[in-house]
Amino acid sequence: TAENVLRGIARLRQATTYRLIHHAAEEAELLRASLARLPGVTEAIVAGEVRRGLELVRSIVIVLVTDEAPQEVLREIAKLPGVDEFGGQDERRATIRFASGESCQVVVTPSANLGAVLLQATGSEAHLEQLVERAASLGFTLSGAALWRGSAFVPTPNEAVVYRALGMEYVPPELREGSGEVEAAAGGLPRLIERGDLQGLIHCHTSYSDGSFSVRDLARICGRAGYAYAGVTDHSGTAAYVGGLTEDDIRLQWAEIDETNAEGLGAHILKGIEADILADGRLGYSDELLAGFDFVIASVHNRFDMNAEQMTNRFLTAIDNPHVTILGHLTGRLLLSRDAYQVDFDRIFERAAERGVGIEINADPQRLDLDWRLVRKARDAGVMISIGADAHSPAGLENVAYGVTMARKAWLGPEHVLNARPVEGFRSFANRGRK
Repeated sequence: TAENVLRGIARLRQATTYRLIHHAAEEAELLRASLARLPGVTEAIVAGEVRRGLELVRSIVIVLVTDEAPQEVLREIAKLPGVDEFGGQDERRATIRFASGESCQVVVTPSANLGAVLLQATGSEAHLEQLVERAASLGFTLSGAALWRGSAFVPTPNEAVVYRALGMEYVPPELREGSGEVEAAAGGLPRLIERGDLQGLIHCHTSYSDGSFSVRDLARICGRAGYAYAGVTDHSGTAAYVGGLTEDDIRLQWAEIDETNAEGLGAHILKGIEADILADGRLGYSDELLAGFDFVIASVHNRFDMNAEQMTNRFLTAIDNPHVTILGHLTGRLLLSRDAYQVDFDRIFERAAERGVGIEINADPQRLDLDWRLVRKARDAGVMISIGADAHSPAGLENVAYGVTMARKAWLGPEHVLNARPVEGFRSFANRGRK
């Protein structure tokens, strides 16, 4: 009980310090648009943790470009309606807090120095330290948000100029975490996945369980968005509290999916299910019924209190089921509200790679599970990764953008992502385990 209380206190403190990425990104864009209209400002750019795509954001940073004196721009900011607090940190930086509660750090720079300033305002501490060391080894000085060669100032109108001067490729913001990207950029970074690489949108809930749209809606919306296929994955029958599907429900849905595909309304609909992994690792459906799905996402939705050994064995048993295609939201975390349960990731990744079972990046901004730090480890173990929207409404389909960001932070390319494959490749992967 004492441990649970302490964990609750820690979560409360975290919740008052951090914001979820989608909330922070929306807030940052509103502030950016407002600050971009200030007299003398030619460009406003969101930087910091939002630009790096961190799942939890402590502070919002916005870089303003002007060819006027920075102090003039800061004075204009202080006069903005709704500004509750204004604290100038130096001649080019200030922290502002609005009466509505939003706050951010503002950095003002001339266009000739934008690259170095934006780089400093975006990169993690580890990334910046490594750049400073590399600059020194090449006869440069990267300090004071400026690049110098000896005593000569080097203009940096964009970040690519800085990286190029240091003999590096441009490092995408998502990678700037000090986890090997500086060394890799000196030799060649891999191509990272982009949203346009996704050919299918999977992990979608319809009105058959707890979603708000129909199968036909899903086909139309995903088709208009450019996806070739979409995977319906409503909850299984053991999840009665969210309208889990009985066998009769499933056969009705399959019939509707066949009709929808025959009508050619848009994206091709795949027959999937998000099956509960029961406490003993079983899925709660017969093998005969499971064999009728195009793919199966297996997820834990209860009994979070199992210890690491029990939970690991629960997953290993599910992985051994030949009908399982993907493990959904592997650690069960809800950011700022529920801790991840403990499992032996090495054993799970090894078994998943052996059995040909993928692991999901659940793109719901409250989950973003599997954690991108672990996704990279899973990739290195040979596990294929899916990016699942976990959409329960048309708006939820846009979650996939955050899943792509997490995949990029994990250094994933299109070749590592299951639903970047065409539908035939996706089906082939799903059928591999069954064979």
